[in-house]
Amino acid sequence: MTFTPLEIAGIVFVLVNVILAVMENIWTWPTGIVGVLLYLVINWRAHLYANAILQILYFVLSIHGWYEWLHGGRHRDEREVTAATPKVWAVTIGGGIALTLPIWYFLVRSGSSSSPVMDATTTAYSLVGQVLLNLKYISNWIIWIAVDVVTVVMYAQQRLYASGILYIILAGWCVVGYFGWRRSLATLAARANPAARQGSPY
Repeated sequence: MTFTPLEIAGIVFVLVNVILAVMENIWTWPTGIVGVLLYLVINWRAHLYANAILQILYFVLSIHGWYEWLHGGRHRDEREVTAATPKVWAVTIGGGIALTLPIWYFLVRSGSSSSPVMDATTTAYSLVGQVLLNLKYISNWIIWIAVDVVTVVMYAQQRLYASGILYIILAGWCVVGYFGWRRSLATLAARANPAARQGSPY
């Protein structure tokens, strides 16, 4: 198993980024920006071009998420955790499919990707998951768990074992994030209406 300094640095920053997101800590965004720039280089060298380009989009979305978490609330204050509605879920799934197909077609036509199906799928749903995270929808963690599992397989195929191990760990942290944000959502609901009976957020 080979561990390059670049890959190790990327692993550290991405792991810290996810842990801080689980904790709803605003420092998740600057650490995430460093991580995506590192993985831009890592993915490009591995010929995972869609995921390399994805890192550029992550950079832009990280700036957006940073702003949203600070000023995306009802009164331009801190954005709070929100449960996904059926409409949000429909847009999430449909949007992922709509993004996957053209990315997959481009990768197949170009012949440049070493894993076009998984490369396209993880790229598309990572974008969807990132938008959900930016807007603090609790469902972002479910999307990330699915993406992380597929990414583990993809990196293993490219013998990027250190990154594969990272995504196994990230999947675990996403589970922690899901249940942690559920507790945050329940707390917010109880604060708004102590007498209300809480349903199951998702």
